[in-house]
Amino acid sequence: MNVLGVDYGTKRIGLAWADDAMGFVLPYGVLVDSHTTKEEQLRALIKEERINKVVVGLPIGLDGEDKVRTLATRMFVHDLEEHLSIPVTVYDERFSSKQADNMGGDASRDEKAAMVILQSYISSPNT
Repeated sequence: MNVLGVDYGTKRIGLAWADDAMGFVLPYGVLVDSHTTKEEQLRALIKEERINKVVVGLPIGLDGEDKVRTLATRMFVHDLEEHLSIPVTVYDERFSSKQADNMGGDASRDEKAAMVILQSYISSPNT
């Protein structure tokens, strides 16, 4: 199954890809607004690459409560669900940026955060 990990941000969307049967995650790029919005670019990419599931990192506060960014992310997820016919799942992204900052390699911070989110999701016994 082709799974796309998403680190949503108002300026950039970091992406990571995995075939969950293979068990490893790869960076997949960063989307920014250009002649089309990053949301439109993402929907097109999902269709073109035959993605079967999308996992979006949900920015929850350390206290477990929703924050300002949480609402924006939930609205983004709702928009994806309205336009796609595949499952869109949210996954707690607490500490993903910190983990991404500690990773080596050439991928961007946004891609690394998406990789952390997706790897955590795939590795979770509850998924």
